[in-house]
Amino acid sequence: MKLRDRAYESFTRHLLAARIRPGQFVTQRELVALTGLPLGAIRELIPRLEADGLIVTIPQRGMQIAGIDVKLVRNAFHLRLLIETEAIARFTENATDEAIAEHEVALRRVIQASARGITRRLLAEAQAVDWGFHDAIVEATGNELIVNVYRVNALRIRLIRHERVLLSEATLPPALAEHAAILERVRARDVAGAVAAMQRHLTSARNRALGLEAIEGGRARRSSEPVRRRRITNAS
Repeated sequence: MKLRDRAYESFTRHLLAARIRPGQFVTQRELVALTGLPLGAIRELIPRLEADGLIVTIPQRGMQIAGIDVKLVRNAFHLRLLIETEAIARFTENATDEAIAEHEVALRRVIQASARGITRRLLAEAQAVDWGFHDAIVEATGNELIVNVYRVNALRIRLIRHERVLLSEATLPPALAEHAAILERVRARDVAGAVAAMQRHLTSARNRALGLEAIEGGRARRSSEPVRRRRITNAS
């Protein structure tokens, strides 16, 4: 792997681990210290980060990690909807029964575990299953251009989730149900049904990121009541 690619991978890993945060100002030397890579690799990295919209250069202030705002949330989820509805249609048509079963087994394991109590470890596993499914259906398109655009946007989505809404004891059950509905339509080779289920899932995820309730009567409403949450145990 080339140094600039290692630098990009290291930067995004630290970003997702919240060692650097949206809105934070950073210097090239701070990125050297963070990634452990030479200054030359960081200088090659910066134009790629700018092109991907992950950093912006502020005159007389330096480099700033891109912030998370409502416009970014809406734009990122709109792009996600365009990519993933096409991807789920192709996956429904072309995926092997074995590939579908692999995702069903992973989801069923999380659902069964959630019935015994929601722990932090379970939430982490559920998040990995969630991302793994979405990554897999896009990669299954076999279109490198789509995959590359998706990967950058997926990074934005994951940052949005870190800043605004991770899976929790309140959001896990509906998210699992949404995934189950998608896989049910995929298993039936129902392309239109799978696309509709994916649209509902992504709309729900977007509304959670925006602090909105589920769609009712065609319009999303901002939540006005606190969500009653089950206690998360510390078991792991």
